[in-house]
Amino acid sequence: MVFDRLIQAPRYYGLSVLIARGLTYLRETDLDALDEGRHEIDGAALYVTVIDGQSAPNAQGFWEAHRRYIDIQYLQRGEDRMGYSPLSRLEAGEYDESRDLVRASGQGTFLDMSAGDFAIFWPEDAHMPGIAPDRPAPVRRIVVKVAVGTQV
Repeated sequence: MVFDRLIQAPRYYGLSVLIARGLTYLRETDLDALDEGRHEIDGAALYVTVIDGQSAPNAQGFWEAHRRYIDIQYLQRGEDRMGYSPLSRLEAGEYDESRDLVRASGQGTFLDMSAGDFAIFWPEDAHMPGIAPDRPAPVRRIVVKVAVGTQV
């Protein structure tokens, strides 16, 4: 797991070509011009999902992890509390292949995110996005999906 400010993104370009492209996309794109939903950068290998919504109370959140994709979670607007735990420390449920989603339960650590923060989660990193630090409020999250094992 990586947690940092987008201004520091070039530090992480060496992780992979696609992670570098995803972080560069976040830095160089007019994100305000993007409609909510999916936007392809490089087909299924690299795409973004724009989510305009409300942060939620902790009780409404759930732990998630993915097998086929690395998530770069970027908070464009608002404030968010992002949960993190190694998946191995949680009670993992069944894998939903159609959604590339493993839900899990248990305890983890929470980091407060402000606009301009990002986090990178590998398949072994469970995360809980969208939690309100205080009370529910509007947020805009851009999730970059980076295919695991793709060498582009």
